[in-house]
Amino acid sequence: MKTTLSTLQKMKQDGQKIAMLTCYDASFATLMSEAGVDVLLIGDSLGNVIQGKRNTLAVTMEQMIYHTECVARGAGDALVLADLPFASFQLSPQQAFENAARLMAAGAEMVKLEGGMVMAETVDFLVQRGIPVCEHIGFQPQSVNAYGGYKVQGKSDTEAEVLKRDALALQGAGAALVLMEMVPARVARAVTESLEIPTIGIGAGPDCDGQVLVMHDMLGVYPGKKARFVKNFMQGSTSIQAAVEAYVKAVKAGTFPSDEHCF
Repeated sequence: MKTTLSTLQKMKQDGQKIAMLTCYDASFATLMSEAGVDVLLIGDSLGNVIQGKRNTLAVTMEQMIYHTECVARGAGDALVLADLPFASFQLSPQQAFENAARLMAAGAEMVKLEGGMVMAETVDFLVQRGIPVCEHIGFQPQSVNAYGGYKVQGKSDTEAEVLKRDALALQGAGAALVLMEMVPARVARAVTESLEIPTIGIGAGPDCDGQVLVMHDMLGVYPGKKARFVKNFMQGSTSIQAAVEAYVKAVKAGTFPSDEHCF
């Protein structure tokens, strides 16, 4: 059965975990869908794992459209979620709509954009015009230079309250999902409990309504230092298909992430 926004909302209500992975082409999209992945995220992480760049900032709309088209062709029953890249939505709600509409025309069924309460007007503008939105808070890779590096967000009580405020404001603006990255588990749990919409975590502890990893990290093929929240599911698996199935099973059972993957 096709995964939709209603499916994800019911999963939260029923306490069923949502399994999300990044995906960049049709072949992996088909494999992931058949393995039970609920949501395929065409992430601007392609700048890192496919293009070999230090961050996501140079990824273009044309590149995101191309990869969204590829994934949509093989996505099967999985929901297709695509990132709005840096500088494609921050200027105005109108700019965000124009570029989100291009991703939807390419096959996306929801778009993701980074930013807290400051993006509430943009979220409302998109949702009122028929474009479902996933909001990305906590550590936001497109703001890596402003943070001074890859740093956990929400560690202090004040920062935690800002995260919760942002999440509630974005829910009020109509966001259908909130993704939290590199947030202390206790903070992510509090945010999740405060929201009616599902939360997705990456380095945000086990109590989010779902989890996401970058495909290359999950398969252990991305070079360099492994982030704390990453687990290599190829270890102990006999194939890529088996590794993806193991990831889905671990997310659904609530065994991933464990304490060693949390902040």
